[in-house]
Amino acid sequence: MGTLAGKKVFITGAEQGIGRATAEQLIRSGCDIYLHYHSGEEGPKALAELAHSLGQKAAYGYADLINSEEAEHCVNTAAEFLGGIDILINNVGGIVGRKWLGEIDHQFWQTVLDVNMTTMLNVTQTALPFLKSSADGASIVNLASLAGRSGGHSGSLVYSTTKGAVLTWTRSLAAELGEHGIRVNAVAPGLILGTRFHNRHTTQESAEQTIQAIPLGRAGTPEDVARVISFLAAEYDGFISGATIDINGGIYRM
Repeated sequence: MGTLAGKKVFITGAEQGIGRATAEQLIRSGCDIYLHYHSGEEGPKALAELAHSLGQKAAYGYADLINSEEAEHCVNTAAEFLGGIDILINNVGGIVGRKWLGEIDHQFWQTVLDVNMTTMLNVTQTALPFLKSSADGASIVNLASLAGRSGGHSGSLVYSTTKGAVLTWTRSLAAELGEHGIRVNAVAPGLILGTRFHNRHTTQESAEQTIQAIPLGRAGTPEDVARVISFLAAEYDGFISGATIDINGGIYRM
């Protein structure tokens, strides 16, 4: 595994939860970083201050990554600030809301696809030339979900479908970009409390029922996911590509 010290990272959705925990982990590992946010700059501001206190480069910026022009501007700004991009963390995503099959209309369907897939397309396409230029090879880590493996809970049909697509996107992209020395992997978190996702869309009763079925007997934390993402990020010169690491306490086993 390569060292992360001095590596140039662009991460999406760094304002809270898994994104914020991952950004902090990468900063403490010695990375220079550009932090994208969409709903509040408090987290990115604190992370940038942490990086500066450690003598590292950090900046942050807003963008609606569904908008291709805004995504392109954000990624190009990051690359200019950092002097390139070695590591891309595609963290943005969300369930948007719980709707059952008979309730899904075209607008909801398109919104969930855009939040979880169009954002990833826009960012990765723009970052590609910089990743190709990375001197020692580059690493992309995509955020999938246990829902993409198992189908998720009722009401998450569209979300689960998109997260399953992220798994296929990861495998296909690994095959396509390998010749350029770019590794592409994913993580599939299960119940991770302390995130906006579960604060908004998971009841306490549902969380408790899920925890009872988890062999390790607890929910995960954003830091549990951040450690795995950091490992995969450091594989910019390694031999792991096209893989998905499940982070679910053993509730889903393949």
